[in-house]
Amino acid sequence: MQLDTTKIIFICHGNICRSVMAEFVMKELCRQEGCADAYEIASAAVSTEEIGNDIYPPAQRKLREKGIPFTHHAARQITQADYAYYDYIICADHSNLRWLDRIIGEDRDGKVSLMMQWVGAERDVADPWYTGDFEAAYRDIEQACRAILQHLTEQ
Repeated sequence: MQLDTTKIIFICHGNICRSVMAEFVMKELCRQEGCADAYEIASAAVSTEEIGNDIYPPAQRKLREKGIPFTHHAARQITQADYAYYDYIICADHSNLRWLDRIIGEDRDGKVSLMMQWVGAERDVADPWYTGDFEAAYRDIEQACRAILQHLTEQ
């Protein structure tokens, strides 16, 4: 008997750096742990600025450097329907939480969290679009994804 798939969506401002990096890091961690079939993992933006754009080239380079496989990606904005569909909605920063509230309204089901909360921190994953520090963003993202997967597999 197959259990229901746990659905996770990662959110950032434009869906070309942090959220999409988290999507592919999480997919790879699940593959390595042999549990990829148990999870549906996606990513989206709170803004419309980058809709349709692929992963930002420096983010692609960081994923390649870390051995994380990825495919072509078209940035998209999260919708109200996504709130009903996904079990976990994980935001890269506090600004994403505020934008998300305007899009989906109240988090009635307690699905929304901040990525670094999963490692016991209330801070943001700094946006490498502005900082240029893709290594720091990757470290935070990988740490959070490992914590999320550990939490989910221990349930």
